[in-house]
Amino acid sequence: MEHDYDIVRKALVSLAVENALFEIGKPAYEKVIESLYKEYHCYLPDCYEHPEYLNETLKRLYGNAHDVIVKSIKKQLDEFSNHKHIARFLSVISQ
Repeated sequence: MEHDYDIVRKALVSLAVENALFEIGKPAYEKVIESLYKEYHCYLPDCYEHPEYLNETLKRLYGNAHDVIVKSIKKQLDEFSNHKHIARFLSVISQ
C-alpha cells in the first residue's frame, strides 16, 4: 500500500516541477531535463528520490533565479507538504 502512495507522490512532484519549468517556458524545461540526464543519468521523476540532483541543476543553470522555480514548486505541493517524503524533497530543493 505504501508503494502505491509513493508512486502517487512521485507523480505529484514530477508534475509540480514540470509545471514550474513550463511557467518559465518550454526551453527552460528542456534545458533542465537535458542537464539532469547528462549530469546524473536520471529523469525528472527520479528527482523525487534524489532532490539534490534537481537542486544542483537549477542552481547551476539559473543561479539565484532558481528561487523562483523552487517557490513555484513549493506552492504547488503546499497541501502535500505534511507528507514526510514530499517535505524532505521540498527541504532539499530549498537549500
